[in-house]
Amino acid sequence: MSKSENLLMLADSEHDANMLYAVGMFVPDPFIYLRLGGRHFIVLSDLEIDRAPRSAPHCRALALSKYQESLRKQGVESPGHAQVIAAILRAKKIRSVVVPPNFPLGVARELEKLGVNLATTKGNFFPERDIKDASEVKKISAALMMAEVGMAEAIQALRASKIARDGCLMYHNLPLTSEKLRSVIDCAILQASGLPANTIVAGGIQGCDPHERGFGPLRANEPIIIDIFPRSSKTGYFGDITRTVVRGKASEGVRRLYETVFKGQGIGFKKIRAGVATSEVHRAITEFFDQQGYKTGRHTGRMEGFFHGTGHGLGLDVHESPRMGQFSSGKLVTGQVVTVEPGLYYPGLGGVRLEDVVVVNQNGNRNLTRFEKQLEI
Repeated sequence: MSKSENLLMLADSEHDANMLYAVGMFVPDPFIYLRLGGRHFIVLSDLEIDRAPRSAPHCRALALSKYQESLRKQGVESPGHAQVIAAILRAKKIRSVVVPPNFPLGVARELEKLGVNLATTKGNFFPERDIKDASEVKKISAALMMAEVGMAEAIQALRASKIARDGCLMYHNLPLTSEKLRSVIDCAILQASGLPANTIVAGGIQGCDPHERGFGPLRANEPIIIDIFPRSSKTGYFGDITRTVVRGKASEGVRRLYETVFKGQGIGFKKIRAGVATSEVHRAITEFFDQQGYKTGRHTGRMEGFFHGTGHGLGLDVHESPRMGQFSSGKLVTGQVVTVEPGLYYPGLGGVRLEDVVVVNQNGNRNLTRFEKQLEI
């Protein structure tokens, strides 16, 4: 997106990453953002406008109520966002703006009736979001530390658990379930000023569905995938970490599976550098898995092997560009922050996934993740 283009967004900044990127302040209700002639404007309710000068000093804050009052005097009965946007653009003699693909359809149709021409972007609305500056890397690192705090609490709870005769794990004389361990993780993240969401604690065969959150009792001697991706309540940036552990003794099959994923992740670390095709990183790992005898495909009605991407960009969205997968395009660029998370999944063994976060540079990458990798605990 050229910085000379006029932009329009209508969204809240608590859920829309582009809006948060543009303004830098959290607003829970949809509001108007305009970039016109290189200048930034936000149109806010009376509830929000007084904090804008300190929270979004680079934006000129306009009062929604004043525009609505003016429009009512002109005979507009119930002026909404579309009428206010059209009035601002008319005053600045601008007829065309670029909007993101998720721009509200109803408002778009109203604007077109009011004579405003809208165009949407084909790529990222803010391409510069792909490249993280030093301050953004620090914010991601801080969110990653929140994830590591949650992981540390999870490992501590697993270590403190007892193995019952039936193989189930007991914690404080009660069964240790996925739900209980998830609550331990999420409480730790909240205390670290993070916002947990959909934390994964999936044991045994449940771990073979990579996005299964996990449910029911956890058992000894089988792999447990713990995937934690909190958002910083202060900055909105995400952290992301995955570890696979066994409370007790891992079988030889699980141990070999783990070692293969560990080495596959190492291949990813070696491949990731500026100028390398994203698909090439993924291809190198899949070829290694194939060589080790771990094939990917559908077997007895379900997928097994390595059937997701190697990684994704991380920032104000937990999943953003670039993607590193079989069909991803483009090359890695200095300053991108990506996850490296290969995995192998076989119902007879369970699942293994390991995930770290790295920042890409010209000579390779720097791992932002500090948490240890240990299979048996």
